[in-house]
Amino acid sequence: MRPSMIRSVQSALRRASSSRHLLSRAYSANACPERKVAVLGAAGGIGQPLALLMKLNPLVSHLSLYDIAGTPGVAADVSHVNTRSEVKGYMGEDQLGAALEGSDVVVIPAGVPRKPGMTRDDLFNINAGIVKTLCTAIAKYCPNALVNMISNPVNSTVPIAAEVFKKAGTYDEKKLFGVTTLDVVRAKTFYAGKAKVPVSEVDVPVVGGHAGITILPLFSQAKPLGSNLSEDDIKALTKRTQDGGTEVVEAKAGKGSATLSMAYAGSIFADACLKGLNGVPDVVECSFVQSTVTDLPFFASKVRLGKNGVEEILGLGSLSDFEKEGLEKLKPELKASIEKGIKFAHGN
Repeated sequence: MRPSMIRSVQSALRRASSSRHLLSRAYSANACPERKVAVLGAAGGIGQPLALLMKLNPLVSHLSLYDIAGTPGVAADVSHVNTRSEVKGYMGEDQLGAALEGSDVVVIPAGVPRKPGMTRDDLFNINAGIVKTLCTAIAKYCPNALVNMISNPVNSTVPIAAEVFKKAGTYDEKKLFGVTTLDVVRAKTFYAGKAKVPVSEVDVPVVGGHAGITILPLFSQAKPLGSNLSEDDIKALTKRTQDGGTEVVEAKAGKGSATLSMAYAGSIFADACLKGLNGVPDVVECSFVQSTVTDLPFFASKVRLGKNGVEEILGLGSLSDFEKEGLEKLKPELKASIEKGIKFAHGN
């Protein structure tokens, strides 16, 4: 082969190799785009394990950890984990804006945990103000982010967030979520144990709200079907799902609440939001959102997630008589909690 032909072939191979490299880079970028996730309350009981779980998520490229104190240590610790995301810690109100800027998803576990004897009203009196402050900053620094509200009582804090965003002119009902995933996680676990089926195969929708009787697991729609479960079994499973938080608070004997399982559930929902943003099809999770499924302005049900947040709010489907009764019972309490949040937002 002539030297000129050899040079020509070598040149063609280099161009082909370069093209493959560029295509590979383009595919990688499209398959896993840059995504920043901010965790507000990252030094707390939920925030620390949640920060670790988000560090393990390959969809996260930038992990921003914020709290009023203790965050530099948490960030330094988590940053040593050998996964994709770059970690930065922010501490104090003067660093809140930097923590939020450019965020695609903001997860809010900030606030005080529930202790024995503490009602959700007690929680409200402390956490409502914290949520209002954080959401005011979100409206300013990352108004297009998907907001995942974990801070309790979710039945009131989500309406507070909505009113704050409305006042700021940034409200998009498709981008505000109350994280009720822990109710689903518990319902799946308890159902699998009772029906003696593999928990990995279980799906149980949980609708309504995120406190006590407002939590309504739809065991009649559970998959796989637990044909061996009696009506009394279903009632007991429903009660246990509703009281799951209290079960953990009492088991920890005043030394904590459901922090680890909540962090797990929060990471599951944040992951679903990221998948939706990245265009993964048919991502469906239960969440407490602005809704027309019932006559209440906010309600938890199955939601299809996409590039704009909520793509579709799914209906309740067929309910058993027991579930229909539970739905009517929960409405007054949920309505009162929603109104309490709206009233707080307007009056403070």
